[in-house]
Amino acid sequence: DHAGAARAIKTNGRETMGVPTTAAIVIAVIAVVLAVPLSIPKHVFSEKVLADIARKAIPKGKGNATLIVQEVVASLRKEYGPWIIEQPEWMFNNAGGAMGTMLVLHASLSEYIIIFGSAIGTEGHTGRFLADDWFHILYGEQWAYKHDTMKKEIYRPGDQHHLKFGEAKGYRMPDECWALEYARGNIVSMFPFGVFDGFFSTIDFKTLYDTARVSGTSMLVNLLKGKI
Repeated sequence: DHAGAARAIKTNGRETMGVPTTAAIVIAVIAVVLAVPLSIPKHVFSEKVLADIARKAIPKGKGNATLIVQEVVASLRKEYGPWIIEQPEWMFNNAGGAMGTMLVLHASLSEYIIIFGSAIGTEGHTGRFLADDWFHILYGEQWAYKHDTMKKEIYRPGDQHHLKFGEAKGYRMPDECWALEYARGNIVSMFPFGVFDGFFSTIDFKTLYDTARVSGTSMLVNLLKGKI
């Protein structure tokens, strides 16, 4: 049957042509899926730039912690513009047995920047994170120690304390101390450490709400900007 043969040839032709077309579509989709994340800026901030900002702010504050922090925030806004929260809010933070207050300046899935400290000092566990954490001392002192040493580390204004990926220490602010803190890595994995004391120790649901609201909103806003 010549008609049947022709239909068969036509059908086989469509099937044969469909294979490369489907393969091309699949490859294109995979390329887009891979390309989009690679085009999104993961890391906006530099620990070296932040250290420079902190060191320059200290003498301008002339020993006044409030003025130093204000200078740091202004410099961050000048350097990083839209990546800094427009109207940051102070809130308590209880984590690792330590208590302080923090000012969230940036939060995304791969980075966060806060001002952290205490007007009366505090002590606790640093946490062990899937991230690097840089602590830039602005006012006062921070002491720290590792589990396998009997010597304490002392960090003073202008010093940068780097808590490496997966590392943990005990730390203490013996008196009033304020710092610019920058973390880079898997920020979401740090949340349990930051909120468990609120659930199981202080039962401070207002602070938990404020932490989730401010950090979550910032993460969402930055994600919409293409920043993970």
